[in-house]
Amino acid sequence: MKTRKRSRWFYFKKNLPLTLMALPGIILMILFKYLPLSGIVLAFKQYNIRDGIFGSAWNGLKNFEYLFRTKDAWIITRNTLGYNLLFIVLDLVLAVTMAIILNELHQKKAAKVYQTIFMAPYFLSWVVVSFIAYSLLSVDNGFINRALGLNVTWYSEPRAWPFILIFFQIWKTLGYSTVMYLGSIVGISNDYYEAALMDGATKWQQIRFITLPSLKSMMIVLTILAVGKIFYADFGLFYQLPRNSGPLFPVTNVIDTYVYRALKENGNIGMSAAASLYQSLVGFVLVLASNFVVRKIDKDSALF
Repeated sequence: MKTRKRSRWFYFKKNLPLTLMALPGIILMILFKYLPLSGIVLAFKQYNIRDGIFGSAWNGLKNFEYLFRTKDAWIITRNTLGYNLLFIVLDLVLAVTMAIILNELHQKKAAKVYQTIFMAPYFLSWVVVSFIAYSLLSVDNGFINRALGLNVTWYSEPRAWPFILIFFQIWKTLGYSTVMYLGSIVGISNDYYEAALMDGATKWQQIRFITLPSLKSMMIVLTILAVGKIFYADFGLFYQLPRNSGPLFPVTNVIDTYVYRALKENGNIGMSAAASLYQSLVGFVLVLASNFVVRKIDKDSALF
């Protein structure tokens, strides 16, 4: 027992600097991630500001009923799932492709320039991106209408917006995903490529049998994490970019924007809490389910 206690005290003192370095992050996580969990009770209450969170009356599952019995329930669910599925697939394929292309460039300075160019849009807020889109799509002075001689009111044309949303989402986030995969590619030992080259492997064969298998674990982990957020939509993308245009609601309204509008117009805090809880629970289940499937197929590639 004394040896075990001494051993614990020894490791505690040894790791004390690392513990102190992690302490601010731990405190922030407790304040902003764990303490707010008490607000989950709002999803089951008829919130009254005078009575507060814990003094308000219980109303069971009525907040969930309000969310799912609305006529827009199918539309917001379809849009949220459909767009996120497309984003997951396109981001995976395009990011891996771009990372491989950048890695194959012989001029490393040029590769750095291209990498910076691809990464730059990620740091722009959706408010800024919405003004860029407006300069392109405005019916009066928009670049597209003037360049092509059109007179299309893009902000009243729902059929075009699924493609517009997908384009701007990929344009803004592709660089970030590319850099993550590029970092993994750089970490692959050159010995594999040299051995393959000595055996007469072509560049495509090197990518197919060395690069892609080496990226498999990261691809699976990032996909599992993305699946866990499949019921979450990027609020800025679906609210700021279409400029909250009513005619576009059938193709731009998702769970997050619907909850925001309901909260803004009706002040229904209980319903917004119910929607957030629903998204979190579904995401948690999807992460466990997808990780379980991956674990059954390849145990070493699973997240946990």
